[in-house]
Amino acid sequence: MIVSASPHIRDKDSIHKIMWTVVVSLVPAVIAGTYFFGLRVLLLVLISSATAVATEAIIQKLTRRKVTVSDGSAVVTGVLLAMVISPGVPLWMPIVGSFCSIAIAKSLFGGLGCNIFNPALIGRAILLASFPVAMTTWPLPTALRSVDSVTGATVLAMVKEGNFTNLPSIWSLFVGREGGSTGETSALALLIGAAILLVRGYITWHIPVSYIGTVAVIIGLSRFFGDQNFTMIPVHVLSGGLILGAFFMATDMVTSPLTKKGGVIFGIGAGVITCLIRLLGGYPEGVCYSILLMNALTPLIDRYVRPRRFGT
Repeated sequence: MIVSASPHIRDKDSIHKIMWTVVVSLVPAVIAGTYFFGLRVLLLVLISSATAVATEAIIQKLTRRKVTVSDGSAVVTGVLLAMVISPGVPLWMPIVGSFCSIAIAKSLFGGLGCNIFNPALIGRAILLASFPVAMTTWPLPTALRSVDSVTGATVLAMVKEGNFTNLPSIWSLFVGREGGSTGETSALALLIGAAILLVRGYITWHIPVSYIGTVAVIIGLSRFFGDQNFTMIPVHVLSGGLILGAFFMATDMVTSPLTKKGGVIFGIGAGVITCLIRLLGGYPEGVCYSILLMNALTPLIDRYVRPRRFGT
């Protein structure tokens, strides 16, 4: 029997189809963010995406590589970056972030499929380190208010400060009536998009469930002997970027483990790191850095968690 070179299984899916499906799955969250924070959110998404596409095209031209911006991967990076920054940042900031995401985190490693870290999260980390004030000034939703703009602490910041009396209802957190980045506003909109990816088979439940489940278990245990008991579990799950990170960033095909078992390990590790930062660190959120740290461990996970070789 002659065995040809892989791949041995072919289907109709392609990078182009997968990436643009991811873009479509993010549309409900973008619409929700635009409703709660205004048209500025849509403008940030457009600026960030356009910068990502332009940066990738220019670099590919300069390096004499095939221009592949039509595959949608740069658009995904641009949209995700816009989702994880404050809606109130200056309009030039997503330009800087998207440029860093593509130029440093993606193109520098060889382009799509070669990057070690999630590009959008690298862009966010650079912006947070360079412009911490602008990145941590959070507008509150103005859809149901009579003012143009108002800022305030995020839910996780209130929890970090020990302010448990003014926490919003679980329903408000679920639909998106609280302050934060566009991607942490409406869990409902994010879950609608996540359902699209799950039904299409582009992501599996292993990383999201193990990630969110780990956070829920650790938060529950940490509050077991406290006044809040288990009431903090939905607050930590629905606040911050946990839903967005678990379904749209930790599941990145390039920077996450190849096997289902590896995905579970990845999710548990990201959950543990997120809780360590939230509970013991000085920063109220930890999703961004937890995913980036686990991205660095992905090659190690793939090395020691691999399927048995056929015939052995």
